[in-house]
Amino acid sequence: MSPVEPRADQKWPDVLWVVRHGQSAGNTARDAAEAAGLPLIDIATRDVDVPLSPLGERQAVSLGHWFGQMPRGQQPTIVLCSPYVRARRTAELILQAARIDRDEVGFHIDERLREKEFGILDRLTRLGIRQQYPELAEQRAHVGKFYFRPPGGESWCDVILRLRGVLDTMVREYRRERVLIVGHQVIVNCLRYLMERMDEQRILDIDRAGDVPNCGVTSYVFDPTAGRHGKLLPHHINFVAPLLDEGTPVTVEPDVPAAPKS
Repeated sequence: MSPVEPRADQKWPDVLWVVRHGQSAGNTARDAAEAAGLPLIDIATRDVDVPLSPLGERQAVSLGHWFGQMPRGQQPTIVLCSPYVRARRTAELILQAARIDRDEVGFHIDERLREKEFGILDRLTRLGIRQQYPELAEQRAHVGKFYFRPPGGESWCDVILRLRGVLDTMVREYRRERVLIVGHQVIVNCLRYLMERMDEQRILDIDRAGDVPNCGVTSYVFDPTAGRHGKLLPHHINFVAPLLDEGTPVTVEPDVPAAPKS
């Protein structure tokens, strides 16, 4: 990644990396429930407290080694992280493996980066949603996942609204920094929606094509020649070479509950 030439009116960070957390115990529990045809995912903890699986920890370490191979002047200077345990642990392992001192970077837990809230559909499998709330399954199919908000939960639009606040903070406080965001699958896709100025159809096509890999990297690099004042332009999309280079399995399980794609 070549150095970015500074410009006086730059409002964006020099680099933005957006990473989904490593594989979690919730991902594996969801797979087991779906395979067994069960209506409920067998996980007792709150979603916020679900930890990484052993493989998820290994994925985070592999990604950390990739960051560690960068010259010091290209490594993250700011880390913004979801408060969920699996995301916080991923961020911590990345920094440890990269030998980046947490006390020397800005490390901030930001609740706006939390997982999409599923409300009453929390922990239900596809079968469980159809069995317990057939009217909601029908409504979701009619409205579409971008706008559908389950009782007590959020739509993608709700997530996008809070992420607009994250971007406002970024341009106000982190201009010319190198920012690493660690969050969740919907966070990655909704940030892509904002950064790449997509519409509903485009982001849902991307979501339908496949899940975001655990510890996959989507990144943007500031180009001072783009637009009137420069822009962050896509560089990597769901980049998993850091895992493959170390022989670490790549996983793409959706987060729970696994509502059917539409």
